[in-house]
Amino acid sequence: MKPAETRREDRRSALVLAAYRRIAQGGFEGLRTRDVAADVGVNVATLHYYFPTKEKLIEGVVQHAMDRFRTTLEASTDARNQMQAYIRGVRKLLAQEPELGIVMGELSLRSARDPGLARIMQDMNETWHRTVRGLLKRGAKSGQLARDLDSDTVAALIVAVLAGLSLPRASVRKGQALMQLEDWVTRRDPSAPRSSK
Repeated sequence: MKPAETRREDRRSALVLAAYRRIAQGGFEGLRTRDVAADVGVNVATLHYYFPTKEKLIEGVVQHAMDRFRTTLEASTDARNQMQAYIRGVRKLLAQEPELGIVMGELSLRSARDPGLARIMQDMNETWHRTVRGLLKRGAKSGQLARDLDSDTVAALIVAVLAGLSLPRASVRKGQALMQLEDWVTRRDPSAPRSSK
């Protein structure tokens, strides 16, 4: 990447992180583009160069959040272990970065009243669902997960549970809920041959 491209990408990332922090600290209602620009040391016109609308800035924030969740997807040839590591990874990530849950909760709640944000969140959930469904299908096909597992329905359940944990007060028993979900989803197919390891 050329130095100018690197600077542009760095500035774009800085604006997204500033918006992310503003939402974490003051909620969606506290997100003002002039404050985000000031946090990065640029004027509002510069912010609009990177993000022509507030909706585009929010898309950047959602992408950043999803990138954080993607860090919990470990490469593995064993779908069962990958699914187990993913659920554990999300639990650990939400504990280590509580602002991630706050931001996602804020955006989810606001999307009920904001059609543009609703579209962004729907796109994010569909992408998330496809990723989890792919993991589940691979695990069921290989026999590492129960073969009768309905990957579409179970993926919807996993995404709903994980997304719900970012809502206020939903986290009271999140550890218990995630452990049960992990145990249920990663149960082995009883008819699958056992590894000799």
